[in-house]
Order: sequence, then C-alpha cells, then structure tokens
Amino acid sequence: MDLTFVFPCLNEERTLEACIRAVRESLDQAGDRLNYEIVVADNGSTDRSADIAREQGARVVPVDRRGYGAALRGGIEAAEGTYVMFADADSTYLYEDALPLYDKAIEADADMAIASRMTGKIDDGAMPTLHRYLGTPVLTGLINVLFRGKLSDCNSGFRCIRKTAYETWGIRSDGMEFASELLIKALKHDASTVEISSGLRAGPADRVAHLRTWRDGMRHLLFILSERPRLFEFSGLAILAFCSVLQLLALLLGPREFLGLNIFDLHTKALLLLGGITGTQLYVFSLMLYLRKREEPTPFTARLIGIGEGELFFLLLAILVAEVLLVGGVVLNWALHNFANLDLTSVLIPGIHLLGLPLMLAIGLLGLHVFQKSGEG
Repeated sequence: MDLTFVFPCLNEERTLEACIRAVRESLDQAGDRLNYEIVVADNGSTDRSADIAREQGARVVPVDRRGYGAALRGGIEAAEGTYVMFADADSTYLYEDALPLYDKAIEADADMAIASRMTGKIDDGAMPTLHRYLGTPVLTGLINVLFRGKLSDCNSGFRCIRKTAYETWGIRSDGMEFASELLIKALKHDASTVEISSGLRAGPADRVAHLRTWRDGMRHLLFILSERPRLFEFSGLAILAFCSVLQLLALLLGPREFLGLNIFDLHTKALLLLGGITGTQLYVFSLMLYLRKREEPTPFTARLIGIGEGELFFLLLAILVAEVLLVGGVVLNWALHNFANLDLTSVLIPGIHLLGLPLMLAIGLLGLHVFQKSGEG
C-alpha cells in the first residue's frame, strides 16, 4: 500500500461522504501508479458516520480515546500505507490537492508534506479573523524561531507523512495540539518538510466546530513552549541574576542620582524584587520541564536537578537560618525602639530578595526531588 488517507471523525455524517468522494477523485487521477486506501478513524460517533464510511468503501477504525489527536493517532497506527495523509472531514479543506500533496512528498522524498492554507485562497468566512491574522501566524512564527522551521501554516490539518518517520517521533497528544506536536517533533528529528499552496473553504453554516479558540490555542502555545525548556532556563537565570546584582548594589550604595533619575530607592528595590520573583519562577518552571527529558539542560542546571538529599537539606537549613536571623534582627531593632514605628523597608526588601528567592528556588528543588523519586517508584 502506497498511501493511506485518514479522516478523523466525530459525527460528520453531513459532510463525510462528499469528503471521501473528493479524495477519491483526486487520488484516482494517479491511476495504477498509486495504490491507496481510505480510513475513517471514528472517535465515538453517534450518527451514521461509520455506516456512510463503509458505504463509500472506506475502512472504519474505532478509536475509543476521545480527542482530535487521539483519533488521528489511532488512524495512523492502523494505516497500511507507506505514507499517511490526513485531513478533517468537515468539507473545509481542498481535497482535490490530495494527489499534488502526495506527489510533492514523493518528489522531495520528504518525511512530511503540508497543504498550507495561508499561502492559498481562503474563502470568506472559512477562517475566523482571530485565527487568520493572529493565532496561526503567531504560533507558526514561534515554531519557526524556536525550532528553526520554515513553515507558513503550523495549524494546517491537511498533511502527508512518511509512516516510518512518524513512528520515531513519539507523538503523544490527544487533543488539538497534536498538530503542533507533529511539526515540532519532526523539526527536532531533522525531518525533511515541504509545503504546497492549498487553501480553505467555508464549512456548513450551522456546523458546530470541534475547535475551541482560546482553550485549544492555549494548548498549542503551552505545548510549543514546553518543548523548549532552555528558553525558560536562560531567561529565568538572566532575569534573576540581573535583578539580584542590582538589588545588592542598591543595598550597598543606597539611593543615587543617575541621568537625572533617582534610582536604587524603595521603588527600584520593589520592582527588582518583582523581577527576581519572575525570574525564579521561570527558572523553576524550566527545571520541571527538563524532567520530561525533551532537551539536555546546561551543566549548572543538571547539577541542581540531580542534587542529593544531604546537599538539599543543608541548603534549605542555611537559608532558613539566614531568614530567622533577618527576622530576629528586625524584631530586636523594633524592641530597642520600644516597638515604635520603624522604617526598615530599605533593608527588608533587599533582604527578602536575597534570601527569599533562594528559598523559593530551594523549595522548587525539593518539589522536583519528590517528583523524581515518586516517578522512580
């Protein structure tokens, strides 16, 4: 079998027959040089979708696990073709481009060929304005920047992949983020990827779309960012180091005039504390992402992730003792002034920064250590 065309399907009885016919009309133009099958990955339809698929000569593969990605994964796993092509069964894609998409993959000996909607004609009302001019371009740009891609449409659901390559990528997503994972994993494996210009049609006016803009958009974004933990590692450490150095200078030097501005006073220290908290949180988030073993951390971060129980204990103890001394010093100073009003904020803010943030990081390491041990169990 040269090619398997997979339709993910959940209650698509209104459009499925037309989609299957359109794909057949396109692929049949290849004649004897192309041996193909059509598979409908039925994701629990309660209408006549499965019956319609069989009537049209398609093979129905039931997929119990719900979700767009789950349906496609089930269909791809059941595919017998060397290449697997897939598209939604909602009559929105240009199914006549099925053969050109397959031919492009073969011509380029590519692991993945994508039918780009963004470089083709998009009918009025076919794609929401927010998706067309913000969501898809932003997510595509992120993937291109973070994973050195050259894509124009990361959200196209019309693709052709080499099955043997797909099986090495370790795709796991069950939801709409499957589209982003497929691209990112392909790019991470240096897979050859090509595009053809296609487009998008408007679906039936009263059709209820499975896509949920904000929920699924956030899933795509979180998945993209989670596959690049080094972004959070470097940015977190840079922000934390920058704010901490300035906070220490503010403590040592006190308020100063610089280019006509009053710096290193309370407002500066408060903002530096906020920046330090942000940097610490970003860095701890990167440590959590590294547990998924998608990338190798820097030696410094790898050392923290693998910190032993003894070292972690004494680190926490030292920070807690330092904080007790800080609080004790404040209380003592307060008592010496008969518990009158005091203004120690110029010292307290840097103290909280220089002691509280290491404690936040240490507690993050403690949680990380617990997660690792529970995973081993």
